[in-house]
Amino acid sequence: MPAPLDSADGERRGTAPRNEARNRAHPAQQRRSRAYGALDLGTNNCRLLIARPSPDGFTVVDAYSRVVRLGEGLLEAGRLSDAAMDRTLAALSACADKLGRRDVRLTRNVATEACRRASNGLAFVERVYNETGIALDVISPAEEARLAVLGCHVLIDADGPPALVFDIGGGSTELMLVSSSGIGDAPPAILDWISMPWGVVSLAETEPQWPQAADRIDAYDRMLGEVWPWLDKFAGRLAARGINEVQLLGTSGTITTLASVQLGLPGYDRRRVDGCAVATPDLASLCRSIGLASVAERARIACVGPDRAELIVAGCAILEAILSRWPGGQVRVADRGIREGILRTLMMRDGVWMAGK
Repeated sequence: MPAPLDSADGERRGTAPRNEARNRAHPAQQRRSRAYGALDLGTNNCRLLIARPSPDGFTVVDAYSRVVRLGEGLLEAGRLSDAAMDRTLAALSACADKLGRRDVRLTRNVATEACRRASNGLAFVERVYNETGIALDVISPAEEARLAVLGCHVLIDADGPPALVFDIGGGSTELMLVSSSGIGDAPPAILDWISMPWGVVSLAETEPQWPQAADRIDAYDRMLGEVWPWLDKFAGRLAARGINEVQLLGTSGTITTLASVQLGLPGYDRRRVDGCAVATPDLASLCRSIGLASVAERARIACVGPDRAELIVAGCAILEAILSRWPGGQVRVADRGIREGILRTLMMRDGVWMAGK
């Protein structure tokens, strides 16, 4: 069972090594060979990465991803439902098993909008620890934004304008204005940021799955209307800084799924998606096309399928609003984010981060 959370730094530290050979090894060698864990419990998904340091930064040795819909019904009820908590606990138990089998000694486990917003969020965190040994750190939107940028900033063009990094989550969407100067191994400067209370789960729950095409159009436009005021406010802050041009970098299941469709992939392929660039007008058009399709039509689209057929509409509305507010050019797609940001932070603090050295 994973060791308790070290409240001083938000990381989980294990006991002393049990293997005599490891005890005799140099401490730096021990750290370079150890496995690190990063768990991201969102409103819709539970994701885990386990990795070891490597010359490229780190090498993933195990991973886990499960749609848990922890925030299902949260908008109306204000609390996490019993069914959602049970689903999530099953996924977290699987994560705990992986952490134990890989002998992970240092990990950080974060929870985001659903646990922040729910009246019983902290009680659920306690239950998770009691039943799985995983201590969740309910992070702020600011920390969520920082980790997302840290995980994907290497995809920013250092010769381009400031980057607008956006992370469309289940319960919220973060937009971060990031300096493109000095992009490299050092973390970039976040110049400004905003967290919208709309993600694929929270926004989808404002509208039913309308069977008629005309109703779907109206519902889609209403979802756009929820997002627009937040983007207008943020765009005004950027204009006050004299920033009218940005490079777009998106991370989340929504944009990686839509990029897969735009690329015509028969199935999801991270090697093709991570780091790819898609023309902004084409992607915005695809958002509207999928957003106005019926559930059955969306389920038949490769890389969308039945699992994403319902929530993808809200994701399309959020993404189209962003692309329409900052049109032209292209958007870079990142299949990396919070978990990668956590791993990088843990390895840097442990003195084993080697990328760029």
